[in-house]
Formats: sequence, C-alpha cells, structure tokens
Amino acid sequence: MTIRVLVADDQAMVRTGFGMILAAEDGIEVVAEAEDGVQAVELAARHRPDVVLMDIRMPRLDGLEALRLLNRPGVADPPKVVVLTTFDDDEYVHRALHGGAHGFILKDAGPALLVEAVRAAASGDALISPSITLRLLRRFQGTAPAPRRPQVELSSRETEVVRLVARGLTNAEVAAALSVTVGTVKTHLGNVQAKLPARNRVEIAAWAWETGLITN
Repeated sequence: MTIRVLVADDQAMVRTGFGMILAAEDGIEVVAEAEDGVQAVELAARHRPDVVLMDIRMPRLDGLEALRLLNRPGVADPPKVVVLTTFDDDEYVHRALHGGAHGFILKDAGPALLVEAVRAAASGDALISPSITLRLLRRFQGTAPAPRRPQVELSSRETEVVRLVARGLTNAEVAAALSVTVGTVKTHLGNVQAKLPARNRVEIAAWAWETGLITN
C-alpha cells in the first residue's frame, strides 16, 4: 500500500526538498504541504495522510500544538506524526514524544533516515535520530527524584526487548540480538504496550528510562 504523507514546514525549500526525497521512493506519496501548524491540522483532516512530517517552529501554531490537536481525544484514525527540527533541544523532544509523536529526527539526519522514519511510522513503529536517542532517553531519568521500580510486571523476554528498544535499536536489530523473528519482537512490544499502557515504542523506551529499568 502507498504511504500518504503530509509535509508541514514553514520553509518552502524544506518542503520541496523533503517532497523530492519522498517522491523518489516506491510506495510513498506526498499528498499535501502545509506552511504552518494551522494549515497542517486542516490539511490532515482533508487529506487523511498516513504520516505527517511536522516541523516544530512554525507561525500561527507550532508543531507541538498541531501534534496535540491531531492526537486529541475523539479524532478518528489520527495520522502518525514524525517531528522534524533543526533544534537539538531536549524539552522539544520530551514534549513531542509524550504528545504521541511516532518519531523525532533532526532535519540534517539525511534522506535515508527521513525515509526510514516515514516507513517506520506508517507501520506503527517509531524512530528517533541515533544522534540523540541515548542522550535524550537518559534525560528521562531526571524526571523523577530517583529511579522507580517498574510498576508493571514484564516477562524476562519482554524485559530484554524493552531494554534493547530503549537503547535505540530497531525491531530488526532487536530480533537479531535475541535470535528471534521481527514478528516475535512486535508481539512482545504489543504486549508491553498494552500493559503500560503506551501509545508507541518510543513511550515504552521513555518508560524504561524513567523507571530505572535502564541505568547506563
């Protein structure tokens, strides 16, 4: 199936560049472009994209507020949002991930990572730029006075999967590390997601750091 993408960025050159990169890929179609958050929300309702590439700093309505509106209660089949920014700022990332983003990548991450993030989001997975993954998630340890014992009972295999995901590994990399199939990894993540509950694997990773399941 074709992945339908909306690109939201206040810079025309950025929108054009991302559009060209994605249009060159099989199975991806850019269905709309938005120059600010207000337009992003309107066009998302009109075109029903599978994935929205959302810049953070935009006029009228920033990307984080647009993300909140796209994921607000009552919205049927909200798109998966991949947040894009040139600002390597922990607070933005923290808010984006807890706002339901299905990925967070820097604009200079390169075409391959951009495409990978779109495909991952469309499949229900999530991707964070490797350059910020561990640094970002380690910061979540500071959101509580001290690491807390997990309040959710995970099986030993689920714990292994969560720890690897929290270190930024993709499902394929987790599968290879544990000598299981990608389908098995997805099943474990689905079970963990239901137990927490968490909206996506990024929130699972954040939970692992917040609770002290990952310590270094």
